[in-house]
Amino acid sequence: MDHIFDENVNRRNTSCLKWDCCKERFGKEDILPMWVADMDFRSPAEVTEAIKQRAEHGVFGYTGASERLSPALISWMKKRHNWTIDKGWIIHSPGVVTSVNASILAFTDVGDKVLLQTPIYYPFYSSINDNERQLIVNPLKDNNGYYEIDFEDLETKLGSGVKMMIFCSPHNPIGRVWKRDDLENVAKLCLKYHVLLISDEIHSDLVFKGCRHIPVASLSGEILNNTITLISPTKTFNLAGLCQSTAIIPDVKLRQRFKKTLSRTGAGMLNIFGLTAAETAYTSCEGWLDELMVYLQGNLEILTEYFAKNISRIKVIRPEATYLSWLDCNELPIAADKLKEFFTFNAGVGLNDGITFGKEGSGFQRINFACPRVLLLEGLDRIKNAVAKL
Repeated sequence: MDHIFDENVNRRNTSCLKWDCCKERFGKEDILPMWVADMDFRSPAEVTEAIKQRAEHGVFGYTGASERLSPALISWMKKRHNWTIDKGWIIHSPGVVTSVNASILAFTDVGDKVLLQTPIYYPFYSSINDNERQLIVNPLKDNNGYYEIDFEDLETKLGSGVKMMIFCSPHNPIGRVWKRDDLENVAKLCLKYHVLLISDEIHSDLVFKGCRHIPVASLSGEILNNTITLISPTKTFNLAGLCQSTAIIPDVKLRQRFKKTLSRTGAGMLNIFGLTAAETAYTSCEGWLDELMVYLQGNLEILTEYFAKNISRIKVIRPEATYLSWLDCNELPIAADKLKEFFTFNAGVGLNDGITFGKEGSGFQRINFACPRVLLLEGLDRIKNAVAKL
């Protein structure tokens, strides 16, 4: 199936954020975009066919999830993550960020403290700040490129009156798959200090060999009822434009409050094609995902070996999950605030500037390697040639 992922699909002029908004995002149109977290691969053929069949019906009125979607999701979570969930726990929403915002509105008040572990996915900052909550950060410890949780600092922060913790598992942008001990310690501290845990697990299906994702809510009954787990097929099957995700909320009071808030914000309506795609992906596309992970593993090996051999001044923080790699550029003779400009105008590649993930991201860039290998190698060559001229 490798040939499917080797296909160089032209995404220009498709209203594609990644390819069609380079001028707006980077100030230069003629670059190779390797930034926003979607893949340059076609989604599974089964999904495309299911959407075509639904489109042929010709009526696209108000909709709800079919009776088949919840069982498909339940089966998926049991098989892929060894977690048995109940149908009643499931609430669908347009996206994980939507659900994060709904959680903040539902379970905190203006001025309340919400904690993030930085560097972290940048929309979470605006979710807190735009809703007038107080941002509290628990910076991750960078131990020679291996990031760990600073539990001493975390306990101090949680004990200061934090109401909610937004947890990223697997972590974006650093790619850590948290171990059981990490998860247990985070969850127990949240219980100790009465902090609601919002666990973003959108990348949980994209874990490389040697690591295993554990849903934090699956650790114990007490943790289960203090956790809202957010998942989506959009990263897994490259469906981001179809806007579909799921909040898993076992506690009935939390679930009712979340659902009411989601409806009050006007975000309760679901997308026909997103629901169709999710149901099909969870029931028919596991083989596609397995092949994808083999291809991504190959791309990761190419990327890490290329940098080590040809661009050693840039250190790859090797991810354990996701198709995103965190690049340490601090050895380059370039000021941190000029890195984006260097990669854009000197190398001709569009990356995510590390500083957008928090001040701990200063001197870093995030690269997306979920693309055909011909594009990956082109991007790496561009970076090598630009660095060689420094």
